[in-house]
Amino acid sequence: LLQRHGSELDPHKLEVLLALADSNSEGRICYQDFVNLMSNKRSNSFRQAILQGNRRLCSKALLEETGLSLSQRLIRHVAYETLPREIDRKWYYDSYTCCPPPWFMITITIVEVAFFLYNGVVLDRFVLQVTHPLYLKNALLYHPQLRAQAWRYLTYIFMHAGIEHLGLNVVLQLLVGVPLEMVHGAARISFVYVAGVVAGSLAVSVADMTAPVVGSSGGVYALVSAHLANIVMNWSGMKCQFKLLRMAVALICMSFEFGRAVWLRFHPSAYPPCPHPSFMAHLGGVMVGITLGVIILRNYEQRLQDQTLWWIFLSIYLIFVVFAIFWNIFAYSLLDLKLPPPP
Repeated sequence: LLQRHGSELDPHKLEVLLALADSNSEGRICYQDFVNLMSNKRSNSFRQAILQGNRRLCSKALLEETGLSLSQRLIRHVAYETLPREIDRKWYYDSYTCCPPPWFMITITIVEVAFFLYNGVVLDRFVLQVTHPLYLKNALLYHPQLRAQAWRYLTYIFMHAGIEHLGLNVVLQLLVGVPLEMVHGAARISFVYVAGVVAGSLAVSVADMTAPVVGSSGGVYALVSAHLANIVMNWSGMKCQFKLLRMAVALICMSFEFGRAVWLRFHPSAYPPCPHPSFMAHLGGVMVGITLGVIILRNYEQRLQDQTLWWIFLSIYLIFVVFAIFWNIFAYSLLDLKLPPPP
């Protein structure tokens, strides 16, 4: 039919057709699967047929193709950085159009930098802004005395302790977050990021009840830990270059930033009796990354509602959120904590 109408079938899609035929004992595919393939739609039955097939890859690997433009090489590089299966890499390479672009991570990064520059001008300080006596008066950061202002559990990501804090977070979320968003889309990546941010502030309100919170480390650590866990779980299938070196660099950056946060938390405060910001948000982000994040990134374009583990981890996350809300309502008065004065 294709030959009769003078249409050419992409070699990568031909491989998918062969995989579908291999999954059927009669060596045939149904018309709807063919339509799905030509329209770049991957239904659940379509994906299952590919998974159950022999997946014979007759043409050369995507990594071996030559004559690609700069943009095509970039898309291929992103595919190998994030996807463990060759058939998914080729599917992504064929169907990616850069529309929409990875707008979420770029936008959130620009806003964070803009707020930091604004605070730097207002406070006349760019290094260790958190030590400025007026820093806590900002309406965006989380403060235990102002925990009833619910927006602070999210907006604290726009306040950073200093340029060293902002720099590491921006580098990690651009190097890891942008490629992940290019592959998995803004909806999934923004969910992991925001879930890490909320879990970070709630973790502080439960485990480090007297400390404020600043920085986007909760969201950044959720993305990075999910990505690293995905690489470890699919180590043999990940064909990205220098994957061991990349993991080591990411872990060193995360450890350095976490160590800085721990040191700052226990360093004598510049405005006693209020302590420096807590580091518990980092751990909250990591927990989100290795649970919800791994499920979201584990299989390319799989529908989350079809995955049992997704519902289990989502339920655990929601239970934690509800528990933390009640903790914030009742625990502070029951424990009779001596909180730092409001800024």
